[in-house]
Amino acid sequence: MTTSENLLTYHAWANEKVLQYLSTLPDGVVNHELQSVFPSITSTLTHLYVVDNLWLAAMGGQDNTAIFAHLPVWESEVKGAAIEDVCTRFSAVAQRYLDFVTTLPDPDAYADYAHPTAGTLRARYTDIVQHVVNHGTYHRGNITAMLRQMGIPGVATDYLWYLFAQQNVGSA
Repeated sequence: MTTSENLLTYHAWANEKVLQYLSTLPDGVVNHELQSVFPSITSTLTHLYVVDNLWLAAMGGQDNTAIFAHLPVWESEVKGAAIEDVCTRFSAVAQRYLDFVTTLPDPDAYADYAHPTAGTLRARYTDIVQHVVNHGTYHRGNITAMLRQMGIPGVATDYLWYLFAQQNVGSA
């Protein structure tokens, strides 16, 4: 497994852990409004899903016009959906990422990405994968902080716990 594949597998694992945990919490927790980076856990999940799709489209060569036209569609796919449906959507985008990176002839090849305010970024596919995974980690941390604000413990999704989980799968 390449580094990008491993990182994307971690990203999918961590998202799934959070979503599964959220599905066990009382009704209303994910939509509870509070003062944080996002107004609710649902808003955070929506942002994470939209941005995951955005970067996959950008790596696939779509231009900003096509990507921005699709933003409301991605948002509508998860905004207000049941956690089980959100989990299915996240799982599908994770599979599309893996399908994409496993078919790249050279994951270290460079591509240009037009950012709407910062200009054009020339970066390797592996750099963008790293960004997507870091972005997910950051927002899963936001979700943990939001849960703690409500007096609810979070769920451990550090990369170390993913490695332990993989080790335990391999030794079972």
